Amino acid sequence: MTDADSQAVAGGRDVHPGDLACFEVAGRLFALDVHQIREIVRWHDVTPLPRAPRLIEGVVDLRDAVIPVVDLGRALGGAPVAESPHARILVLEIDGLVLGLRVDRAVDVLPLEGLAVEPPPALAMQAGYEAVRAVVRRPEAPPVLVLSLDHLLEDVYRSALPGAEEGAAPPAAGGAR
Repeated sequence: MTDADSQAVAGGRDVHPGDLACFEVAGRLFALDVHQIREIVRWHDVTPLPRAPRLIEGVVDLRDAVIPVVDLGRALGGAPVAESPHARILVLEIDGLVLGLRVDRAVDVLPLEGLAVEPPPALAMQAGYEAVRAVVRRPEAPPVLVLSLDHLLEDVYRSALPGAEEGAAPPAAGGAR
């Protein structure tokens, strides 16, 4: 991510390694490392891809690139993200792979300095829950759940396997497998 891209994500503020880009899905606050996000764009109509993996909603044409889009609401085992004036697509770049995540709203950049970052609860991890890689505790505010992109991509790949039914939640999206 370039400095200009970081500024676009952070709304003009300085960002630092480890800062988190926060967003909402189904009224819950989630985050990703700000340096995994190339940009955040307003809602675009998504063109469906015939026979695409179940979790890939389709593609958008953005700045001369065709980008696959995953609806994060569905990927987390819930309802699809509804079209609204606040809905956004987070454009991510991970090891050369570019994809979009549809979310209900982009919220803010959260600097981690002075905040407690912990692993998910042991019971959840022992039960096979891998969707969240960390929990950020904030004074007098609900915790922020930091998503695991590796797990999300695994779910997208898994949704392409035979037997991945339409409407079924990904195997570990909501808890035990």
